[in-house]
Amino acid sequence: MKIISVLTATRAEYGLLKPIISKLIELNEFDIRVVVTGAHLSPEFGLTYREIENDGFVIDKKIEILLSADTPSAISKSMGIAMIGFADYFSELNPDILIILGDRYETLAVATVAMNQRIPIAHLYGGEATQGAIDESIRHAITKMSYLHFTSTEKYRNRVIQLGETPNRVFNVGSIGVENVRHEQLFNKCELEQSLKFSLNKPYAVVTFHPVTLEDDASKAQLNELLEAIMIHDEYNYIFTKANSDMHGRIINQMLESFASTHMNCKVFTSLGVKLYLSAVKHASLVIGNSSSGIIEAPSFRVPTINIGDRQLGRIQAPSVINCLPETDSIHKAIVMATSPEFRNVVRNTINPYEKENTSSVIVEKVKMLLKMDKVELKKSFFDLQNVFY
Repeated sequence: MKIISVLTATRAEYGLLKPIISKLIELNEFDIRVVVTGAHLSPEFGLTYREIENDGFVIDKKIEILLSADTPSAISKSMGIAMIGFADYFSELNPDILIILGDRYETLAVATVAMNQRIPIAHLYGGEATQGAIDESIRHAITKMSYLHFTSTEKYRNRVIQLGETPNRVFNVGSIGVENVRHEQLFNKCELEQSLKFSLNKPYAVVTFHPVTLEDDASKAQLNELLEAIMIHDEYNYIFTKANSDMHGRIINQMLESFASTHMNCKVFTSLGVKLYLSAVKHASLVIGNSSSGIIEAPSFRVPTINIGDRQLGRIQAPSVINCLPETDSIHKAIVMATSPEFRNVVRNTINPYEKENTSSVIVEKVKMLLKMDKVELKKSFFDLQNVFY
């Protein structure tokens, strides 16, 4: 029986991989091995591997890689630890394909090991642009290491082809995040309030602010600007989800904990999980921050997004997204705009550009087709675009 290895390192990425794992297991045609690493195994980031186990999935291997620091040097050292751990794991398991998602440093390290081991890689989601984060370079690098490509829009598919990947291995499947919005059985507002143990008796915003990895020492200053704007708008309650384990992520999380301890209308959560997070967004008045979820999932709920700064610069956006500078006055004006009757009307009529039918099923079918092949030819030819003039 052929072996499919599925990598997950963070709570957000697991939420997107979950329906793929479920459907692959349901096929009962392959040996599915879920391998867990990164923030999933850190008490500081919520030991979120337990969500995977609670969903009924068997974890094949836990590979610890995180150091107790988030400096550039520590990130590089964690990548080295990941490469050592996964070199041993892949040598023993020798999977027939590796499924990975995203653009994080852990994923780059693991993809490099798989490439050296000559394991075909199926990658979600290449071709996207995030000019304000180091993720941009990582994403393109993983694209070149991968064999199968799944993109969330046709524009992103074209970008992957532009990187030299053969079109018949690049598929526009839409976003699994949007599929989760459509199919996850979400909590009603009363159930949500009970689960969060936080009063939702007035309008609230969901706030996620991640490190700005291509701007020196900017994260702390930008978060201070955001918190100043939040103090202006005390008519809302605020549900904060903590930052990921990128550079300066711990600084952000410490600041959020300190702020929430003195502001009773705020509560910080290390990890909400897919169902609870999407339920919180569904009933929110606003989504605020610099996370991709505000760009990709929130528009499907017809909830306005205030996107701060350049971290998501370059992503395709729905009309329900308001971009603003990482400055208190700009964020304040964006909040006022988002609550205006005119903009609410725009939000009500928003069409999400990341939505397609049967996203996870199409991915599973393409992976299945690959594994039915007698041999995967890893000697990829570079696909040159014809008649392109610069």
